[in-house]
Amino acid sequence: MEVLHPRCAGLDIHRDSVVACVRLAEGGRVERHIETFATTTSDLERLSAWLAGHGVTHVAMEATGVYWKPVWAVLCEGDFALVLANAHHVKAVPGRKTDVNDATWLADLLAHGLIRPSFVPPMAVQALRDLTRTRKQLTREKASHVQRIDKTLQAANIKLGSVLSNIMGRSGRAVLDALAAGESDPERLADPHEGARLPSAADRGPARPACGPSAPPAWPASGPGRCDHGGDRADRRGGERASRTLSRHSHAAEPDARSERRLGQCHPV
Repeated sequence: MEVLHPRCAGLDIHRDSVVACVRLAEGGRVERHIETFATTTSDLERLSAWLAGHGVTHVAMEATGVYWKPVWAVLCEGDFALVLANAHHVKAVPGRKTDVNDATWLADLLAHGLIRPSFVPPMAVQALRDLTRTRKQLTREKASHVQRIDKTLQAANIKLGSVLSNIMGRSGRAVLDALAAGESDPERLADPHEGARLPSAADRGPARPACGPSAPPAWPASGPGRCDHGGDRADRRGGERASRTLSRHSHAAEPDARSERRLGQCHPV
């Protein structure tokens, strides 16, 4: 089989060590040199110097987790053509024996051009990718915390999500902070001075069923109880349990920059 890269090397990368095999093909004779290096920066620099000393032009390594990234970062500063191999593609190449060293096998495949290189973006693009992936993960975690808070409120029969489009907005967080502090009075929870704003008559729209002949405006189903429509109040212990849980999770997600404008209330006849 034709040799495309007579002076090449294969790297078998682990968490704490790198096994390097240099393959030198000269005059129909193949010479191999194998050495093990640690994964510290100083040893990786020694690896780079060792490869350069043998006149290596091409270096192949498997994409094993994130262990290959520090090795790649050090070797890319040298005069090497780096090839990142997909482990699945390398194992699919026929002819491999189970007792063959991984580094030696990579060097042999690279010498004959049998490794399909994976795309590795520039370092600046890699940093941007890491940043966007981290932001995506944080956004998912934030949504998960918000859903957990809403689930806790629903379990305590506190219908905050029914009157606020965003329970983590300014108004919603004001109510959550008050609930976490132990407040259970609907009127105090709906007090504009506490950070929540009651809707105007125009915002309320058509009149809704009354809560009672002389019932004052009340926060619907807030606190451990709810407006009395003839049914029993929710168990007060559910509200206390919600307060304890909210005290742990109310600051898990960032507040929205927009304030909520609408708080529901039961209207007297």
